[in-house]
Parts: sequence; C-alpha cells; structure tokens
Amino acid sequence: MTQAQQNGRGRPPIQDADYNAARARKMEADAQMAELELLQAQRKLVQADDVLGAWTDVLGAMKAKLLAVPTKCAPLVATEKDISIIQNIIENQVHEALQELSGYDPSSNASSASVTASGSDTGDADAKATASPRRGKVGRPRKATKLGS
Repeated sequence: MTQAQQNGRGRPPIQDADYNAARARKMEADAQMAELELLQAQRKLVQADDVLGAWTDVLGAMKAKLLAVPTKCAPLVATEKDISIIQNIIENQVHEALQELSGYDPSSNASSASVTASGSDTGDADAKATASPRRGKVGRPRKATKLGS
C-alpha cells in the first residue's frame, strides 16, 4: 500500500477483473477513435455521407450526359442512309460523353452542369439554364364531372 492509502486517503486499487477488462476495452476504443480522427485530419479517411453525395453527383452527371446523346445524335443521323456512318456518329457521341465524364470532378461540377436545347453540356459556373423549369401538373387533363343529372 502507498502512504496515502495507509493514511485513509486516496483510492484503493480495484481488483475486479471485469472493471479492468472494461477499462482496457475503453482505452483501446479511445486509441482507435484517435487514429480515425488523425486519418480524417490527414484527409485519408472520409465520411460515408460525403462518399454517397459524391457518387450521387457523379451518377447524376452520367445520367444527364447519356440522356443528351440521342438529342445530339438525332439531327446528325437524320439525313444519313448508310448504317456504318450512323453507327460511327453514335459511337463518336458516346465516346465524347465518356471523355467528358472521365474528367468529372464532383467538388467543382456539382449542380453546375446543364444541358442546353442542342444537347451540349455547358459545364462550369458560367452555365445558364436554357429554360426555366415548369412546375405544373403532368399528364392530360381530367374530364370534367357533371354534378347532379
């Protein structure tokens, strides 16, 4: 015993094995949390929500590019009669879309890419919407019902 414990002061040592095991687990968990925080500070570890958001942006950009391909190709192939020329035009447009997507950076391109009426992507912050979105009802109008015949 230490002198402080002999004088009745201080905390007696805990001999409970469960307490010591729990304390060791807590110290191990604290050390792991410190390591994770260090990795996060070094930008070697990212939050799952950030990854999900980045993937959502990338997939949204890919969807927009792929949906623009028919709009871009239709005027180019409308007058063509040769299948090999039509195929070549479509392949070139797909490769162009994939090339643009290969350099896509979600942090700089998020919510800034817009597709114009001609189907071309205008890219960065200087992009302007070609038409304001219509926020009305979709579909054909309902037939009027007659009350009390």
